[in-house]
Amino acid sequence: MNELVDSLSAVVVNYRSADLAVACVSSLRADGVEEIVVVDSASGDGVAERLAAVDPPCAVVAMPANRGYGAAANAGAAATSGSAILICNADLVVEPGTRAALLGALTRDNGLGAVGPRIDRPDGTRYPSARAFPSLVDAAGHGFVGLVTTENPWSRRYLRTDAEEAGPVDWVSGACLAVRRRAWDTVGGFDEAFFMFLEDVDLCRRLHAAGWGVAYEPAGRVVHVEGASRATAPYRMIAAHHVSLLRYGWRTGDPGERLFLPVVAAGLGVRTVLLWSREAWSGRTRARSPSRAR
Repeated sequence: MNELVDSLSAVVVNYRSADLAVACVSSLRADGVEEIVVVDSASGDGVAERLAAVDPPCAVVAMPANRGYGAAANAGAAATSGSAILICNADLVVEPGTRAALLGALTRDNGLGAVGPRIDRPDGTRYPSARAFPSLVDAAGHGFVGLVTTENPWSRRYLRTDAEEAGPVDWVSGACLAVRRRAWDTVGGFDEAFFMFLEDVDLCRRLHAAGWGVAYEPAGRVVHVEGASRATAPYRMIAAHHVSLLRYGWRTGDPGERLFLPVVAAGLGVRTVLLWSREAWSGRTRARSPSRAR
């Protein structure tokens, strides 16, 4: 007999994205989500006041400091009561039918711990939500060659660009995923040691280790602006990404792989500088553009 997962609570993590958070909450309401908690990571963008004016039932949890995505999501989940929890970035819009699709997937399979919807970018291209756990070789290849193009074998294996059908996967993007409450409680939610990035990979790995499945359900769909919060602190986010990569590699690597971590750390240091340089160049380009000059 399948367990009826009959209520879904949404947690929206906000950091300096008040306009987008309000739009996200509106889309969740339109899709039938009754309990919504917005967690504000000390962004000072007035999101609580905005939501009080347009959606008084929406609860707001104010973090005293920005402790990262996982910590904010955990705080929001603790304030909800649904039998499933939908974790959302603020910079996405949920399409009609997504709630029903994700709840249906969790109800059909009692062993399913988490499920992610299809994620599209505003231009209609697909964001890779369903992915494979990366090997050290694939992570290195994607990390460096992927800076230039993702049309390479390492990126294709990691990003699972072939994933179109519903079914089991290694992990799904934390930008939007629904987690069964029992599974969430079993593994203790996100590991807050990951400030930003890799907390979703780590969560899904721990779900698998605890005997839960993870799946992709493209009948649910969200449109993700992608990186709105990151854009407010790009250099810190680039550094946080690489720190999380090292932490994840240490925790999941076997003794032989850990021997290579100093080399990986050196490579990530080079990659960090490259991305910082690209960000600095992009910032100068934006500052010189006519639209910015007005």
